[in-house]
Amino acid sequence: MIQKKQDSAGARSAPVAVPLVGRDDERMGLGVEALKRAFLDRLVYSQARFPEVATRRDCFQALALAVRDRLLQRWVQTARTYRDKGSRTVCYMSAEFLIGPQLGNNLINLGIFDNARQAMAELGLDLDMLLDQEEEPGLGNGGLGRLAACYLDSLATLEIPAIGYGIRYEFGIFTQAIRDGWQAELTDKWLRSGSPWLIHRPNVAFDIKIGGHTEHQYEASASRRLRVQWVPAKVVRGTAWDMPVLGYGVNTPNRLRLWSAEAPEEFDFAAFNAGNYYQAVDAEVLSETLTKVLYPNDEMEAGQTLRLEQQYFFVACSLRDMIRLQLQREADLSRFHEKFVVQLNDTHPSIAVAELMHLLVDDYEMLWDEAWSITQRTFAYTNHTLLPEALEKWPLRLFQKTLPRHYEIICEINERFLDEVRIRFPGDEAVLRRMSLIDEDGARYIRMAHLAVVGSFAVNGVAALHSELVKSDILKDFYELWPEKFRNKTNGVTPRRFVLLANPTMSQLIDETIGKGWVTDMMRLRELEPYADDPAFREKWRGIKRGNKEHLVREIKRVAHADADPASMFDVQVKRIHEYKRQHLNLLHVISLYKRLKDNPNLVVAPRTVIFGGKAAPGYRMAKLMIRLATAVADIVGRDPAMHGRLQVVFFPNYNVKSGQSIFPAADLSEQISLAGKEASGTGNMKFQMNGALTIGTLDGANVEILEQVGEENFFLFGMNTPEVKELRRCGYRPRDYYEANPHLREVIDLIGSGFFTRGDRDVFRPLVDHLLNHDEYMLLADFQSYIDCQEKVSEAYIDYERWSRMSILNVARSGFFSSDRAIKEYCTDIWRVEPVRIELTDLSEDDLQFKRAAAGAP
Repeated sequence: MIQKKQDSAGARSAPVAVPLVGRDDERMGLGVEALKRAFLDRLVYSQARFPEVATRRDCFQALALAVRDRLLQRWVQTARTYRDKGSRTVCYMSAEFLIGPQLGNNLINLGIFDNARQAMAELGLDLDMLLDQEEEPGLGNGGLGRLAACYLDSLATLEIPAIGYGIRYEFGIFTQAIRDGWQAELTDKWLRSGSPWLIHRPNVAFDIKIGGHTEHQYEASASRRLRVQWVPAKVVRGTAWDMPVLGYGVNTPNRLRLWSAEAPEEFDFAAFNAGNYYQAVDAEVLSETLTKVLYPNDEMEAGQTLRLEQQYFFVACSLRDMIRLQLQREADLSRFHEKFVVQLNDTHPSIAVAELMHLLVDDYEMLWDEAWSITQRTFAYTNHTLLPEALEKWPLRLFQKTLPRHYEIICEINERFLDEVRIRFPGDEAVLRRMSLIDEDGARYIRMAHLAVVGSFAVNGVAALHSELVKSDILKDFYELWPEKFRNKTNGVTPRRFVLLANPTMSQLIDETIGKGWVTDMMRLRELEPYADDPAFREKWRGIKRGNKEHLVREIKRVAHADADPASMFDVQVKRIHEYKRQHLNLLHVISLYKRLKDNPNLVVAPRTVIFGGKAAPGYRMAKLMIRLATAVADIVGRDPAMHGRLQVVFFPNYNVKSGQSIFPAADLSEQISLAGKEASGTGNMKFQMNGALTIGTLDGANVEILEQVGEENFFLFGMNTPEVKELRRCGYRPRDYYEANPHLREVIDLIGSGFFTRGDRDVFRPLVDHLLNHDEYMLLADFQSYIDCQEKVSEAYIDYERWSRMSILNVARSGFFSSDRAIKEYCTDIWRVEPVRIELTDLSEDDLQFKRAAAGAP
């Protein structure tokens, strides 16, 4: 470190250099002094900066690289151990990994968060300021991607050999801004300053074919075996980028491997010399487009094609990588399924079934039956949705044009599969049509969920209710054919990021009360239950919640330019904006409460701050209109003096993992209000519960299990259940009947339609009002009165602060079931059949010796 030294006269002398790097054996140290030396080492030798001129970003980068060094030491030993043992490995394929900022999480998992804070403080830096410099990685959007990230954390914590496979999106989905009340999509330049966690592996690269046609010919040999040659229209190269994912309190960092697209030949020198300067880089630009953006707008065919190419690209790279690893140890691929088990995280990677068959049959010349046996024993499929539009189907013509060989393979799989169905259900043509991998009704489609089920040895839902609906509804015929394939694995979330890192004051109180073991054994939180009846403990609990709310108030002021009242109930709904999530039902309640407060100023209700957050897909017009309604209501309520201290609405822009770590600990009420039978699970509901928020919700997704865990007295339940929803739909749901029969509901909807929230413009919300009155697919109007009545119970409970604190403590005490550690243990035992592999760190000198021995024997 550069220190300034003063002589006796007070004048500054020349700087005196203190050694930047300590002894070799302290290079990987975790103590305060070792971290200081490592930080300064990285500042100078990686950043080429000295302390007096280093920016905040420079300092973040230096600390992150110092931490990464400690991860990589463990990573190398982990990779060596897995190689030497030939460990069975879980490969988690997902189009999203919403991993969130990594520095804080890695400090937690290394057990050096406090040491890092002290080290930075002694260098005159604030750790929180450095943590704030890290960009949100643009690798996911919603619960699907966050679940994948939580599972990687638990896999490493439980010391399970695993690789996550996904895409290195250059720009993520988008950065959300609110302009004139509307969502605006800005480019998410999360990689503009690079990422200290990503390690490029240009030597791990694969050329991936797309488009074109196939050529068939028979061998000249006696077997006359058919050979298929795929002649592509273009070739894209996929190169690997690795990110270490460290477990908590162990030496295991597993690998998240992300694929980036580039042209096999980046520069056409001949075209450049001929003066065709744009043509010289055309191939590079077109190839790189493949991994630019998460979920390109697929309203048009070009967007659909790009999305299909994205999914195939990362799957094709990933399977080739697994084969590469397998052939390092084995002479052939006959035991591929014994080395790898591949979990398909929803339908996005389901093309992997056809791709593995293509590789085994076409590239490695395996007979169909052997290849199919290996394929079916390799894959397991997680279904994440009950929405028909989310069960991916690709137009047949588009699929055949993009992946001609895979179309042929899927037709062959389908023909053989339907032969099996005919034997099981003889003469039942309706079953054949329903189960076919190709939808023949009207426009023809490839059904990707069907491909995933047929090509997998296990199929699971992600909550008890969801799994039952998968068996009884969306995949009913497959369940009747193969009941042994189907099971439930209720989702979970990692307590390391969402409690230990996000809510340190509550975590400290729990440590002081029951000890520290709960972080990896969440069922120990049950030991908190007796303290719910302790007035002194409840007082401490309220103080922690108040502090978390004051922190969120500052964030709201910074990003939403609003002044929130921490004494009010923080009523929170943050998640992807979608009609099935029913944020507009929440808004109907807000308008209802506003109307009642205006009509009766003496109405006794708990003061409430309603906080919304979430992104709408760029092409989803109704979701964008829901955001516009939220901002319009927030504007009117915020400008009404009669509402000050009583009701406030905030839209928190660009909601992500980073902001969620401030929101979850501050929430009093968690809104989980989807129509029963529409939400597969939800994981936000679990994060809120773990941080002491109470839930208002329907019997949907994991809400059912949360209710079972916490008890009806600690949960605010409203609305129809799934059988009631089905019965109402069967009888013919007419939303306008509810509008006509309920004067208060009519007032609320008429107020929206009148232009009151849009300065007299009646046209802005006309589509939303018309949709509610004439369609209302998610039955808001049917659940409206039950929801309003339940919200009154919420208000009564919050006013009784001792009762509310008790309920909050019990929610945390009974949240242990929803740890991702529990979920991963169930996957390991019931589906993957994998065992932990303990990693022991070796002395670096031993590594040097082994390297010298290997080098001595190298050709």
